[in-house]
Amino acid sequence: MMRGMSRYFSNVTVFDGRRVKPKQGVHVVGGTIEWTGAHVRAPRIARAASEVEGTGRTLTPGLIDCHVHLSFDGGGDFAGEAIGLTPAKAAIKAVRNAARHLEHGVTTVRDLGGPVSAMCDVARAVDDAVVPGPRILAAGQALTVTGGHGHNVFAREVDGPDDVRRAVREEIKGGARAIKVIATGGVLTPGIGATFTAFTPEELAAAVDEAHKWGRGVAAHAIGAEGAWNAVAAGVDSVEHCVQLSTDLAREMKERGTFRSPTLCAIRGIIDHADEVPEYAVTKARALEAEGRDSFRRAVRAGVRHVCGTDAGTPFNPHGNAPRELVYMVQWGMTPLKAMQAATSNGAELLRLPLVGTIEPGKSADLVLFDGDPVEEIEHVLSPLLVMKAGDPVAGSID
Repeated sequence: MMRGMSRYFSNVTVFDGRRVKPKQGVHVVGGTIEWTGAHVRAPRIARAASEVEGTGRTLTPGLIDCHVHLSFDGGGDFAGEAIGLTPAKAAIKAVRNAARHLEHGVTTVRDLGGPVSAMCDVARAVDDAVVPGPRILAAGQALTVTGGHGHNVFAREVDGPDDVRRAVREEIKGGARAIKVIATGGVLTPGIGATFTAFTPEELAAAVDEAHKWGRGVAAHAIGAEGAWNAVAAGVDSVEHCVQLSTDLAREMKERGTFRSPTLCAIRGIIDHADEVPEYAVTKARALEAEGRDSFRRAVRAGVRHVCGTDAGTPFNPHGNAPRELVYMVQWGMTPLKAMQAATSNGAELLRLPLVGTIEPGKSADLVLFDGDPVEEIEHVLSPLLVMKAGDPVAGSID
């Protein structure tokens, strides 16, 4: 398959980002989806295109991972890796790690914290076709309180509403297309409890107000209950991790339309490799696992909308792990349909990207072809046959 061709996926099962449709046809011209519909009704121009046989296969939108750290490789010591991580070295690592997402069907990612503005530079390089990679929405540096989670790794320290506003503006000036605030402590920062409440409600409100003025969404790292409440009340767009989720908070998130990104790969990577991860992180992760499972089920029952976020780059959580995250989400109680929606249409809505996340005429041809149907058996998502970004094959082959 060559770049820029007109292609027709024939007689394929289509998961369009919302629902499954059997025996469909999808016509791609250049980088755009030109036509979709029943295969038997395909227009003559579609049938004249280069055909991709779809019988027994499923075509989905490109997957979206809403929480990654491209400048980190997923080694056992996350904080240790940050030592000596210059902007140049971070950018080099990020270019390599970005390509790994494409191999696994991920065509869009949101990077939620790296050294200075290096990830914003990598995002621009991908946009300009200087290097290959998924579409990247970079947050630049995350914002944390003095001594808070991530201060020694991927976040800048700010205190007070005025400083928070200034930091949001500076990150946006540096190229940030999203903003991340650290509302609680974390698992991977030594010396601070995972559920510690960090920013005040006033500080969070200032961050959200300023970011939304500039048209940027806000992600809140929040493990503890109080910090998560503060973040949701401030109007953040997504809560990352969200381990301590009460029934009342789940209802509030459902009512407000706040997305939840559970990052199951992150906790599994730590617990499953306890002998190779610092003890302080393992202890905190184990203390949160059971509560995380309960909160996940509570959120699903309440109808809280989820996105797929892996936290890739954290210990034993490699880039391209979005398919594995979907498998975990199903194992923890979500239906395969809801999991696939989380990784496609929900992710696009959260990231304010109207041209991706669904298979519809006029949308970007970010597409993944699977053997079998992941909406029936989610494990099919682990083995993509073909990955296309904006109509160009970027991984796999069916020739």
